[in-house]
Amino acid sequence: MQGESLRLWDPLVRLFHLSIAGVFVANYFFNEAGNDWHVWLGYYAMAWLLVRSVWGFVGPRSARWADFWPTPQRLAAHLRSLLKGKPQHRLGHSPIGALVMLLMLLALLVIGSSGFLMQEVDVLWGADWPLQVHETAADVLLALVCVHVLAAVFESIQVRDNLPLSMLTGRRKRLPEERAQ
Repeated sequence: MQGESLRLWDPLVRLFHLSIAGVFVANYFFNEAGNDWHVWLGYYAMAWLLVRSVWGFVGPRSARWADFWPTPQRLAAHLRSLLKGKPQHRLGHSPIGALVMLLMLLALLVIGSSGFLMQEVDVLWGADWPLQVHETAADVLLALVCVHVLAAVFESIQVRDNLPLSMLTGRRKRLPEERAQ
């Protein structure tokens, strides 16, 4: 049963992930700040953020906030397991992965909010602080994305499962101890 797998990420979570990743790459690296594509992709990302926020309450178990919320107890247990060299392998986000994911969503919200303020609020026209907030949040998000990608590769090696591929396919390998349950 080498190829046995189980469903993990639902289509909405996968489409959200790919959409946000695509928008971020396009707007950070290719679209000129303030041009029409940059603005409309920003609105698209904010719409996805709203959908994903609601989906965290009504979606399947692996998409729900309660399933992976990084409580202090979950974070401490995960950190202990990493320090002992015995990684926790669980469906969905690890507690530290969930924390990074929530920080990325927060950075995305700050980017969208500051972009909206720059674009739509006339009283702020010419003010420097929304642009500074926007650029700083985008740089923070880039750093978090790098941490996210490196951690996904690192954890994939540790737990012997291709976690980035599971986000594309929605499925992940079933481990021997999971088969026994």
